[in-house]
Amino acid sequence: MTEEARNSEPQVGPAISVVGPGEGETIVLGTTRMRVLEDGSHTGHRLAIAESVLAPRTQGPPQHRHAQHDEGFYVLSGTVRFTVGNDDYDATAGTLVMVPPGAPHTFANPTDQPAVMLSTFTPDLYVQYFRDLQAVFADGRPLTPQANIDAMSRYATEPATDLA
Repeated sequence: MTEEARNSEPQVGPAISVVGPGEGETIVLGTTRMRVLEDGSHTGHRLAIAESVLAPRTQGPPQHRHAQHDEGFYVLSGTVRFTVGNDDYDATAGTLVMVPPGAPHTFANPTDQPAVMLSTFTPDLYVQYFRDLQAVFADGRPLTPQANIDAMSRYATEPATDLA
């Protein structure tokens, strides 16, 4: 080791983020419970990660497209049905589904058992959408299709109306 290396100050980098079991922001959307593990504030807004628990027989959002972010889904337990365009895929534990910008998609839990999945958003743009939806529920307002479309549009997302 050189004298210069021994005498130099330690490099100070960005702080790491650790989110333990039961920690993180909880967002409740009807029968779906989401735990935000990383909202982008520790990644320079490049990445957000959330864990979602879908109750049995939970319908997902209307089929939609994101213009500015990739979305990834890793199924931890149960079965999640992904609809991409006109095709359905039943994803079981250990399955990863990556949805690039522009690809129409939705998901649901068609089974009688809960399903748990880990979702990634790159960049983190879409986490605020879920917060906005939770605010609609918290205010006692109904989540109408138009309210959902309005929220989506704030985050470069639109319904895939050509597939409705």
